[in-house]
Amino acid sequence: MIKRKLEKIIIHSLTHFPIVGILGSRQVGKTTLAKVIQKRFPESIYIDLELPSDANKLQEPELY
Repeated sequence: MIKRKLEKIIIHSLTHFPIVGILGSRQVGKTTLAKVIQKRFPESIYIDLELPSDANKLQEPELY
């Protein structure tokens, strides 16, 4: 994977905020970037807001 400038920014943000969203156009590598970053934070979860089952997790965030 190509090293992205945003990777460092997102990792830095995760040290200050409990939630970081990645927004952007389709097919630009958002999911790939999120999965790479997630490996560095094993306690994290990945939520795809286009999936109703994942979006429902936001209704009771204390469970996650």
